[in-house]
Amino acid sequence: MEKVEVGARDGACVALCSHGAHVTSWKPASGEERLYLSSRSAFAPNAAIRGGVPIIFPQFASMGPLPKHGFARVREWELLRAGRTSKGKGEAQLRLTPSDETRAIWNHAFEATYVVTVGGMSLSLALSVLNEDAAPIQFTAALHTYLLVDDVRGASVRGLEGVSYRDAAAGGAEGRQVEKELEASRVGAELDRIYFGVGAPLEVRDALRRTRVAMTGFTDVVVWNPGEERAAALADLEPGGWLRMLCVEAAAIGTPVRLEPGERWTGQQTLTAL
Repeated sequence: MEKVEVGARDGACVALCSHGAHVTSWKPASGEERLYLSSRSAFAPNAAIRGGVPIIFPQFASMGPLPKHGFARVREWELLRAGRTSKGKGEAQLRLTPSDETRAIWNHAFEATYVVTVGGMSLSLALSVLNEDAAPIQFTAALHTYLLVDDVRGASVRGLEGVSYRDAAAGGAEGRQVEKELEASRVGAELDRIYFGVGAPLEVRDALRRTRVAMTGFTDVVVWNPGEERAAALADLEPGGWLRMLCVEAAAIGTPVRLEPGERWTGQQTLTAL
């Protein structure tokens, strides 16, 4: 797999792998790392990288007939360009097209492109899918962002008040966020919720950091942390790693994306270090 690093004129930088078009590091202009990456992650073919920003496509989790989280995160993406824009931002663009392996499980013609842009205190991630098939296609997707936190037990997410969710850790129970802040420590051993129809930007807070999460095209948000017990069963997660990460993911799950032939969809997530 190829490793790509691009930097902005102001010092902001991002690193990614062609394997899964997977962003593994983001440092805004202030210089500190903002993404969690497990030291035990298997950088190997057909294995997902643990941490950073995995691309979930064309199926979220096990909600369908495909392998969990689809295939985009374990396929090799083609690097189209990497460098600096005329405005001084760092930018990389990658592309994924069908292969014999993808057609064997999802027999559709498509082109997925991913544009990663870094500059100042922000990182922009834009996933675009073009239907090149003769028939409509339908999919779900997410940007499975592992935000670095000081201690997840003191982390919270603002902006979900009044939003309905489905709690996978509670057997799929449905509820509505009542509190102004979702506090990870109050949920239980494992946090695994899909919030549907999230319109406003979110703010993720811990003792050391604040991160703004905004999105367009995506309609839902997943908030996930495995908790201590489940984390111990994940071979590619370092001991205590669960304490240092909180996944806040822009997603399209509740209403799958449907594209007619020749139609394109784009979902974008922008992270801003506050």
